[in-house]
Amino acid sequence: MGADRQALTALAAALWLSAAVAQPVLPEGEKSLVAVTRDGQRVRIGTVTFGPANAGRSTFRIRMDHAVMQDHFLSMREFKCLPATQEISCFVPYPYPHPGTVSASDFSWLEHNLLFFFKQPADFGAKLWNGMIFKFSLTPSGLVGTPQAVDLNRIGAPPERPDEPPFGHFDRDDFTPGARWVQTLRIE
Repeated sequence: MGADRQALTALAAALWLSAAVAQPVLPEGEKSLVAVTRDGQRVRIGTVTFGPANAGRSTFRIRMDHAVMQDHFLSMREFKCLPATQEISCFVPYPYPHPGTVSASDFSWLEHNLLFFFKQPADFGAKLWNGMIFKFSLTPSGLVGTPQAVDLNRIGAPPERPDEPPFGHFDRDDFTPGARWVQTLRIE
């Protein structure tokens, strides 16, 4: 009975260790921000720099690469947009102060700093009700964000609680897979 118990204990320890090793960890340092489009193109649109983790949270800073984006003057404002013939995706910087931190289970401020809206090339103006927020998940190869629908008109006025992200779980809707030109944002 003792040998069986030791074997089970060793097996449990090995399984725990392999699970712990396979667990993704928060990124550190500068990482590439890559948009993956419907046709499989990978476009490096900027960088995300993560600071060291402190109490389980890391700081982040986003720097968009405006050289790969086109200027679009829409609704009396200039936007930086990813060029495409089928659907244009325009970056919308989050306009209010925020903590600028993430944890392994909470990427909400990062998601709020990578807001976009989409429009057809022939459409006029910025259609902020066609907003996109990317829901990030931590994988062994980095962070992967899938687009969700939001109405960006909600951030037209400062939030009542600046320490809480305005787009919660119930303010987002999943797109049908393949519906958007930008299929995923990757941080790797």
